[in-house]
Amino acid sequence: QVHVVESGGGLVQAGGSLRLSCALSDHTLRINTWGWYRQGPGKQRELVAGISSGNDTYYRDSVKGRFTISRDNAPNTVYLQMNSLTPEDTAVYSCLIQVWPARDYWGQGTQVTVSS
Repeated sequence: QVHVVESGGGLVQAGGSLRLSCALSDHTLRINTWGWYRQGPGKQRELVAGISSGNDTYYRDSVKGRFTISRDNAPNTVYLQMNSLTPEDTAVYSCLIQVWPARDYWGQGTQVTVSS
């Protein structure tokens, strides 16, 4: 069964850094886009950053200049480097992988907690 493998997350002090990674268990599938979403306490889920197979990237305004999304073609893993973290970044972060032609796979989510 195909699934998303996430790692990273944890507890960090404000100003610190964390790196999340996300990969699909089946490396033979063609991936169109990867996206990192987050849902903070009492908030709606929001797209944080995304990257396409052509390496086009997207960042929400609140993380621009602090977060970097990147790809590693072997083995098709995406990373989210998060720097200068603030308590407002505290959330469950989940990876969405969109596979050609049109199927979505979600990760189980990983908790990121930033203490002040």
